[in-house]
Formats: sequence, structure tokens, C-alpha cells
Amino acid sequence: MIKSAKTAVLFINLLILILFLTSCSDQPRQVKNKYSLFILAKNGKNYMLETNSLASGKLIPEATGVSLEKVELDRDIIVKEGFYYSKDWKKPLFTKYKITNGVIEKVASVAAADFSLENFYWLTGDTLLLVGNNDSDFKKIKYILVKTEQMTILDSGDLNIPKPPGKYTSIANGIVEMRKDRLFIGYTYHQQLSLFNYTTSDTTYMAEFSYPEMQLLHIDKDTRSTYPGGLNTVQNYSFNDEKYNFYFMTCPGIALGNRPDRPTGIYRIKAGDKAIDKEYFFNLSAPIKNHSYGMWYLGGGKALVRSERKDLYKGLNDHYSTAHFEFYLIDLKGKVVQKLNLPLDKGTRRACVIVEGNTAYIAINSSTAGNFIWLYNYKTGSLKKGLELGGSTDFIMRIDQLNHF
Repeated sequence: MIKSAKTAVLFINLLILILFLTSCSDQPRQVKNKYSLFILAKNGKNYMLETNSLASGKLIPEATGVSLEKVELDRDIIVKEGFYYSKDWKKPLFTKYKITNGVIEKVASVAAADFSLENFYWLTGDTLLLVGNNDSDFKKIKYILVKTEQMTILDSGDLNIPKPPGKYTSIANGIVEMRKDRLFIGYTYHQQLSLFNYTTSDTTYMAEFSYPEMQLLHIDKDTRSTYPGGLNTVQNYSFNDEKYNFYFMTCPGIALGNRPDRPTGIYRIKAGDKAIDKEYFFNLSAPIKNHSYGMWYLGGGKALVRSERKDLYKGLNDHYSTAHFEFYLIDLKGKVVQKLNLPLDKGTRRACVIVEGNTAYIAINSSTAGNFIWLYNYKTGSLKKGLELGGSTDFIMRIDQLNHF
């Protein structure tokens, strides 16, 4: 009888343990480090680093970083709760990765045939909306809805956006925003001029869809600037403020829209509205005298933008390698700008800013001052060097929070 009782207790304890482990497997991955850094080395290799602090210290990617040579993983990644997501280069797959014991490995994949990822949006929890082109001719905008915990596809299809008209040869999606049961897609059209050259229409389009039906309801057009946003897997171009007003940047500079005759502008969709605010437009090119390619919200109506210096680069061929980018603090209401006293930065498009509280962590690739994370307190205006990336580091391609959702 005693033996039977002990056996029963052991069985119950084992059952409890199994249930506990099963329930834990459905929980978000516990992440030891707070940040990840994607590094391009001088020898062309890519490394991923994870760290608990961007405020101080020094990291050598070839010493403590994770080599990415054996995976089809580039800087255009999505990071959440310690996992990395990416559209494979060579295969029609969207793949989930994790780093374990210094090695990056594939967790699971879902099919992504005839799909070129341009933008993403986290809907709720582990539901991820992917938006991009069909990669056969880039004339359609498509979507894939993924449940990332199990890596299963919930829905996919074409968005009913008009194909390129007349002389235009492809379509570019740059903005994805969700408001309750409405999905907003910002886009424009490209015209291929030669094998390696294109230009863009003079119009910003914003399409409104019902969600989850994905039915087109309305298309808004605006010609004050063009090419809304860009690939947000590479760099950020939009945000909501505290009142849920939605702001987005246009990118007509030579490195994206290639319509330098048009100004870089900031648009707004006011909270509760379903169309672009025709009374608001922040012409960034007017005070800065250049085009910009990235925007990050700080709070209190202030944001950071990253702007090129057209007097320092010769053309698109050296736009990436020449240190010529500056950072500006902008006031969205007063429409004023203030240049930050930072070294000139290089790398055309990068996910190079993280905002936490009053501090913006800014990754700077300087040809003269080294590769550092700078700490900018936008309340006090203070700037100081933080974490250094040494060794073979050529570019800090992106910095991400590993577990900030």
C-alpha cells in the first residue's frame, strides 16, 4: 500500500513537471541579453553580437560574435524576444532563427514563394504581418500573415493596389500601419531608366484596407513629396506619438526614390483619421538643405532624423562608403531642426537608433573617430560615447532591443 502511494505521488509529480515544461514552451523566450548588434566586418563577413549594455565597454565581433556565414541572413531582419526572422536570400522561405551557445541556428520556416519582403508590422502577440512585392516582376504588393510561435501561415494573398501605370515598371511599398480594423499601405511607382538606374513618380499613395478582410476601401494621393518610407526591416521611417498621431517620412533622395528634385517630407495622419492630413507637411529639405533617410521618435513631439551631405559624396557609388551623414533633432510641431554634434556617419540605410526613456542610443560608423554607440539625452542635450565596436568592425549595420515588446 505504501509502495503504491509513493508510486502515485511520483506519477503526479512527474505529470506536474511535464505540464509545467509544456506550458513554458508556449511562453516568450527568456532573453539573457538586452540588445543585439549586426556587424559587417572589414573582410566582408557578418557577425551578430548580443550584450546587456550599450552604455560602455568594448566588443570585438571576431572574438565574441556569432558568425553568420552558414545562414542566409543579412541585415534586413526582424528581431523580437530573442528570435531573428528573415526572408531567405536563395529559397522561397521566411525563417526564424535563434542563437544558442554561440551558434545561430534555424528554428523553423514557412513558405514565401514569389515574395520580396519590404515591410513588417506586429499585430498582436506573435502575429506578424509581412508586406512586399512579388519578386517575379515587382508589379504587385502581396502580404503574408504569420503566427511566429508555431511558424504557421494564417493568411496570404495579393493586395488590390493598381499595377504600375503607363511608363512605370514596378511598385514600391514603404509604409504599413494598422488602426483597429483598418490597414494603411503607403506606396509609389518606379520607372526603370537603365539596368542599374530608376526614378520614381511624383506621388505618394496611401491605400486603406479593411482588416482582416483585406478589401481595398480608398486610395489617398499627395504630390508634396514621394516614396513614402522604405524597407523598415533595414531602417525606420514612421511612428505614432503619444496621442496616436501617425507620422511618416518620404525618401526621394538618390539612394531610394531618386527624385532629388522633390523634398524629403514628413506627413501625418491624425489620430482617428483615415487619410493624410492635408494641412500638415514638414519640408525637411528646406532647413537641412539635403535629403534624409531615417526617423526615430523620442517623445514630446521630438524626433531624430538622419540626413545626407550631398557636398561630401560624389554619387550613388560612394554614398554608402563615404562618411557624410548627420543627425538632427527635429520639433514636429514647430518644424525646427538642430544638428547634433556627432562625428560624420557612414552607411546609407541602417537601423542605428534605439530610444529608451530620455536616452537615444545612436550607432555611429566614423572614418576618423571609430565605431561607437553614442548616448544622447534629448532632455538635457548631452552626448557621450558608450560601447565601442573594435577589431574588424567596419559597419555597425543595426542595433536592436531583444525583448522590448
